[in-house]
Parts: sequence; structure tokens; C-alpha cells
Amino acid sequence: MSEQSVNEIEKKESTPSQLVEIDAELILEPIPEQPQDPTKIAIEERLPEEIDLADPELYFNRELSHLQFNARVLEQAMDENHPILNRLMFLCIFSSNMDEFFEIRVAGLKSQLEYSREKNGPDGMHPKKVLALISEQAHKLVRRQYRILNDIILPKLAEVNVKFIRRTVWNEKQATWVKRYFRDNVLPIISPIGLDPAHPFPRLANKTFNFVVELEGRDAFGRENGLAIVPAPSSLPRLVKLPGDVCEGGDNLVFLSSIIHAHADQLFPGMTVKGCFQFRLTRNADLEVDSDDIGVDLAGALRTELQSRHYGSSVRLEIAENCPPHIVDSLLKQFDLEQQDLYRIDGPVNLSRLMAVLELVDRPDLMYAPFSPGLPRKLASSGGIFEAVRQRDYLLMHPFESFSPVIDLLSEAAKDPNVVAIRQTLYRTGARSPIANALVEAARNGKEVTVVIELRARFDEAENLTLASRLQDAGAIVVYGVVRHKTHAKMILIVRREGANLNRYVHLGTGNYHAGNARLYTDYSFMTCNKDIGDDVHRVFQQLTGMSKELKVKKLLHAPFTLRDRLLEMIDREATNAKNGDPSRIIIKVNSLTEQRLVQALYKASQAGVKIDLIIRGICTLRPGIKGISSNIRVRSIIGRFLEHTRVYYFYNNRNPQVYLSSADGMDRNLNNRIEVAFPLQDYKQTRRVKKELEYYLTDNTQSWILQSDGSYQLSKPRKGEYRSAQRVLLNELADSTR
Repeated sequence: MSEQSVNEIEKKESTPSQLVEIDAELILEPIPEQPQDPTKIAIEERLPEEIDLADPELYFNRELSHLQFNARVLEQAMDENHPILNRLMFLCIFSSNMDEFFEIRVAGLKSQLEYSREKNGPDGMHPKKVLALISEQAHKLVRRQYRILNDIILPKLAEVNVKFIRRTVWNEKQATWVKRYFRDNVLPIISPIGLDPAHPFPRLANKTFNFVVELEGRDAFGRENGLAIVPAPSSLPRLVKLPGDVCEGGDNLVFLSSIIHAHADQLFPGMTVKGCFQFRLTRNADLEVDSDDIGVDLAGALRTELQSRHYGSSVRLEIAENCPPHIVDSLLKQFDLEQQDLYRIDGPVNLSRLMAVLELVDRPDLMYAPFSPGLPRKLASSGGIFEAVRQRDYLLMHPFESFSPVIDLLSEAAKDPNVVAIRQTLYRTGARSPIANALVEAARNGKEVTVVIELRARFDEAENLTLASRLQDAGAIVVYGVVRHKTHAKMILIVRREGANLNRYVHLGTGNYHAGNARLYTDYSFMTCNKDIGDDVHRVFQQLTGMSKELKVKKLLHAPFTLRDRLLEMIDREATNAKNGDPSRIIIKVNSLTEQRLVQALYKASQAGVKIDLIIRGICTLRPGIKGISSNIRVRSIIGRFLEHTRVYYFYNNRNPQVYLSSADGMDRNLNNRIEVAFPLQDYKQTRRVKKELEYYLTDNTQSWILQSDGSYQLSKPRKGEYRSAQRVLLNELADSTR
């Protein structure tokens, strides 16, 4: 950033997370409202009966709401309740989130304009206007991100002897060591490219790290002056740790960008380097596999598309803030981008690579203390998991409770001679994960193993292709779900011979079968041998692996067939109860809420008097707090140490509560265009438990952001001595215990 003080910035703009300078610290102001169309009559000024529930003013823009979620993640880097390395981690996560936001969401809007396929959402905002507002808000967020890095995170890390040493302050020993490192590790593999008619501009892959170098002088072939591009090889680490003998103590790190910048003249012997500027290009990374043209070879079509993912159309240019305008203009022209697509950066152009600090620096005192997930006593006993599940249903909440019973279920099934068949859906799990290993072992042991792999799980496509090949090589049957409908349901079905009967054991979950994610994401796991649920899961697998008419299921709700309509019915039932004077309540906890019919049903329920609490981590297009429309709806977002990922639908049902856990969010794609399931909790104790855990989130006053009717989010502020964190309570209750 320039030398402008934070106060000067404050006078000029109202930022999505405003910067205020107090004692050299940055503090948080409320994230402002989403921009509304000033030509519209304020909806609050109309009578409820005059308002159509499809009115665009009742809906926030999906993409801008997504951007606000990223802003809330960024603010975790300012939260002193997090250890300093975790605060750095949140800064990195924000950077990664923004990358995906541009690769997918911004790229999608640009494609609509390019191919004249503009489509307004429920908010009525034209894609061109949305792009302009995204650019305006994203620029402010990125500026804030680098101010937090440079003015808060790096100085605080330096205070605890974790230092990022800039090239301008290297001492003689450090400079000598870095020079040798450049000579031995960088120079042999780096390939500078001078730009002239014989050396056209190189084709740069998505998000690769590059330098543009301005040169002066005449080379051996008579070429003089001009520009060169220096791609940084992906094999080179972006952070290098200096050895202890060249530093006074602590952990001392240098950026690869500093190393290359300091020795750029060695890449162009005899030439004068006038300037060296790092940059990064973001491209459209959304795969466009045409379902109508792939025939039966989805895997082949996907492999072909993956090869071109790295070279989609340009959507964003990040470049060092001191790069001269004429070079910037040249790059924008080269990449066919406009000024609103340009982001000048005051630091490394890819902050997500700073995650490497967590591996380079062995400082557990600067991170959250590790914990041991809890495990119900009977699941930990030596009687075996099938015996335990046969006696009762189990509900686990990860990461507070262990994911190991899910792995154990498959591992025991793979070895158990009485198990005859295993069926499972996989969305994100890893080709060499414990889950994958158990399925491979089961297939090799002669079990009938059928796996539905969703190849199109975004950014995990290549891993899933590898997983599919590995399972097929082991003898498993692998199918890829249903064309035009992603398989997002999380299901395991194990058929076991017990005496004269074949019994079914089932696992259903709200999250992915990924042991690593189970330590980072909050999710529910449910294990049962209930006959009706086993029959239902069997029927869903029949639809996924074979061809059949819609099959009726008894207990599960099944998208795209029954899930949305049943949710609407249960919401309407609460509204009817409220109108009749009976008690009513709805609590929904999902990652995102955008499905218009679902939103309208919630508006109607609110109008009927139903008290509605929505815990929406990310995107929310519903506008709460509108008098006569949504005044009974409260919306909050919980952002904390763990990524909130549970999907829960709770209905009071006139004193007979119904709770459904689901793989599905409240989005159009989940309810209408994906294979999803929602499963009921039929045990009163489990229903009561989930309700209690929802209440923890509803009373959280340290990591809870409340959505206002104007679109702003305000962080809850606890009274002195009344700090309540849902995640902390759940850690205390469920983790590191055997019950």
C-alpha cells in the first residue's frame, strides 16, 4: 500500500471492513450493507400485503453475499482470541477463498457477458453491475488483507522471533547465504523469457507466480531494451528458512520473490535491470463438461477438460503495487483485462503459500493446542463395531468426536467374512486415504464393492479419477452417478450375513469421507442398522447404480425428488401451527441459503408468527428483519477455529420435534440438481442433543456474526464475563473423553 495513513483512507472510502487507527492497531467496524438499487421504493415503506414475495428487494445478491463471507474469514486474522499462527492461517484461507471466488464466480459472470447469456438472479441485479460491485468491494478487502499482514501479523510474529527478513535488511552473512542458495537452487532451473517477435509472450498457467522485468542495454544479438517474463518454477518453495548460523536466533524466513528480485541481474548478464515486479494471473478454472456430448465416458471427457483448466480465460491480474503504469497497461492488454480486474499488491502475490510457515516453524506455542476427539465407550470396546451398532444408533459430531468409528466400520467390514457387500458414495476422500484403503482391501477380499464416485467434485476431479482407477484395479465396481446430477449424498451401506438373515448397516453423514477434513470441519455422522433406513439407502443406491423409476423411501428425504417439497411442507406446517395459536419454531443450520422457494416459505412462516433462527455460515440471500415480512427471522454466521459444515433442519412440530440431518444446503443446486439425502433422528435423546447443540450456536457471542436487514453483518459483543463460544463448549463437552 502507498504511504497514505489509515486515517486518510478512512476519509476517502467506506470499506467493507473499515480500517481505523487506534494505538497503531486495526480494529473492526461492521461489514456494511450490500448495495441496493436506489431507484427502488424502500420495501419497509410498503404494507406487507403490498409486497410480492418475489420482489427483488427481498433478496441479497448471491455473489456479494459470498464475498461478505470471505470478509468474515479475513476478520479472523484480527481476532486476538486466535493464536498468532492461526491468525496467519486465516489470512491464507481468505486468499485461497478469494482465488476460488474469482476462478469460479467472477469467471462465471464474465462468461455470461461474453456469450450474451446474462441472467439476473432473484435480487434482479444485472451481471455487469454485480461485477462492478464485486471489484469495488474486493479491492477494499485486498487492501485490508495486506494492511493486516504488514502492520499486524508480521510485527506480532517478529515479537515472538518468527521473522520474515526483507532483502533491504539482509546483513552480509544473510546476503551471502541467499546468493549461494540462488546460484545452487534457483538459477539452474529458472527460464527467463525475453519478449520480442521471436519470443512471444509465454502462455502462463492459472495462478502461477511470475515476474515481469524491465531491461535496458543491448544483448549479444543486438536486441536492446524491452521486457522479459520470468516464471518461478512451481517446484521452488515460496518461503525459504535461513540456517541458524546466519541469524541471531529464532525462525528467520525469506520470500522466494526477494531472492529472485535481489539477483534478477544474474538472469540477464550484461543488461541493466530497471525494474523487477512480481505478478500472478487468475483464470477461469470451472470445468465445462457437456453432459449431452460425453456419451458413457464421463471420465474420459473430464480428463480432457482437466488438461485445459489451467488455461481458461483471464479474470484477474495481481501485480506489485510499484509496477510502472506502462508495464501494467501492457499486461492488461496482453490478458484482455480491464482496470477493474487489476489488483496492486503490497506484498507476496499469493498469500495462501504462507501456509508453509506452519511446516517451517516448529512453534506449537503459537497455535491452538491439539486435542483428542471423544469416543463413546461402547464404540471403543473390543466387542466390534457391528455389535455396538446392532445394539443402538450412534450419532457423532466431528471434529469434537472421533471420525475413527467410520473408518473402523469399513475396515472391519473389509476383513469380516460375514460381510458380503459394501456400497458407498465418495465425493472428496483422497485416493490413498484410510477409507479408500479399506474399500480396496474389501474388494481384494472378495466382497461385492460398489462405489459411486462423484468425479466432478470441484478441484478434486484429478484425485477422484485416480481413486476410481485404483478401486477398479482392485476389482471394485465404480460408477459415476447420474449425468447432470452431482452425487453429493454421503452414504455407506454394508450387507452382513447374520445367521439366516442378511442385515444392513448404514452410515450417513453431513460431510465428506475425508479423515483430514474431519479434524477441521464440523459434521455429523450417524450409524444405524435400522431396517427402514437400510431399505431406503438400498433403494437410493439402486437409482444411482442402475436405472429405475422414482422409488419410494420411508424415512429418508431424497433430492431431487422429495427433499425440497418435504422441507416446504414442514415449514408450512409450522406456519399453520402458529396461525392456530400452537407453539412453533424452526432452526436451520446450513452452509448457504439461496433457493428461492425455500426463502419464500420462510418469509410466509415468519408472517404467520413462527420464530425462525437460521445459522448460515456463508451465502444468505434471505433478508431478515423486514417488518411484516421477516421480522421473526434471525440470521447468524459462525466463523471460528473449525469450518462449520453441519446441515440441520429442526422443526418444533407442535411439541413433537422433528430433526433431519443432511448432506444438502438450502441452495437450488442441492435441492433440485443434485443427489442428496436427509435422514431423520428417531431417538428422542439424539433429537434433544442436536437441539441443545443448536442452542449453543444461537447463544454464541464471541464468533457469531448477525445479519442485519440492510445486509451488514455485526459481530456479537459479549458482556464482561459472559463469553460463550459454541465451538469451545463442544470441545469441552465432547472431546478428549470416553463416554
